[in-house]
Amino acid sequence: MIPYGRQDITQADIDAVVSVLESDFLTQGPQVPRFEQAVALHVGASYAIAVNSATSALHIACLSLGLGEGDWLWTTPISFVASANCGLYCGAQIDFVDIDPRTYNLCPEALATKLEKAEKAGRLPKIVVPVHLCGQSCDMQAIDALSQRYGFRIIEDASHAIGGRYQGEFIGNCRYSDVTVFSFHPVKIITTGEGGMAVTNSAQLANKMDLLRSHGITRDPAQMTHAAEGPWYYQQIDLGFNYRMTELQAALGISQMQRLDTFVARRHQLAVIYNEQLADLPITLPWQHQDSYSGFHLYVIRLQLDKIKKTDGRFLKNYVMPGWVSIFIIFRFIFNPTIIGWGLSLAIFPMLKITMLML
Repeated sequence: MIPYGRQDITQADIDAVVSVLESDFLTQGPQVPRFEQAVALHVGASYAIAVNSATSALHIACLSLGLGEGDWLWTTPISFVASANCGLYCGAQIDFVDIDPRTYNLCPEALATKLEKAEKAGRLPKIVVPVHLCGQSCDMQAIDALSQRYGFRIIEDASHAIGGRYQGEFIGNCRYSDVTVFSFHPVKIITTGEGGMAVTNSAQLANKMDLLRSHGITRDPAQMTHAAEGPWYYQQIDLGFNYRMTELQAALGISQMQRLDTFVARRHQLAVIYNEQLADLPITLPWQHQDSYSGFHLYVIRLQLDKIKKTDGRFLKNYVMPGWVSIFIIFRFIFNPTIIGWGLSLAIFPMLKITMLML
């Protein structure tokens, strides 16, 4: 069986981690800032905040944008649970926007229709979280144009997409968003073991996320309520979390970043091979938008069940259960115990329903 994911670890990666083990700092040392700088420079963002997971990055991004009780966060119904849970952590309500049947990403046309109705009902979202599914960017220019009209903020969930490009520029430059989030889980394109990062061009948002990732504690005298009592002094000025990344993780991330472009190029080479070898089978191959250069975290096919003459249930029993193939897509509102009572169904999302029947 081909595994869902397998990290690529070289001797250089191992040496980078060992060097930290032999150093004075296992946490809160120089490696995390270096990793943040490496990612920010690569993607073209002004600031980067490294944390212990992309879930944590999504959480502090929502908080930094002021999401709270009474607010709405909208996202796609196809993604990992964290893209919606980050809003629930803040006490916000969650809703979903139907997908584009070709890219499987959040559909700008469906978003526009939903926003028009929400405006009349007085239920516009405070934040929209487009997810760059499988590594291909959403149509961020169109989504940003809607944000200018309706006033919502944008967090790009690029957990699948570091190293990918949109309109010729690296995903993560935040040209069309307030914050972009990356994941460094071992199944992703580069890894830090566990880990994530939020990038932004806003100094205000970066400072807020920096504060929230480490208990809400500051050593900056300018942020304190009174003068510092000495160089050792710190204050807690906000309710934060222990979301810090370790020096070990950051050292591995720095080493992995040196091969990021190589990793993505290799994934594109494999995608070409898959396209050629699978061309005559009764499946729909991944469609790539001309504005996008995918990170290709995943290569997802859709089954043409009418040609295969096998129901999705029989396919699951015969191929997925024995472990021959992997099913990635799980629809969050169907199984999330917090959302399950909200009355959502596939009938509300016609493109999602069509796609679900073919994945």
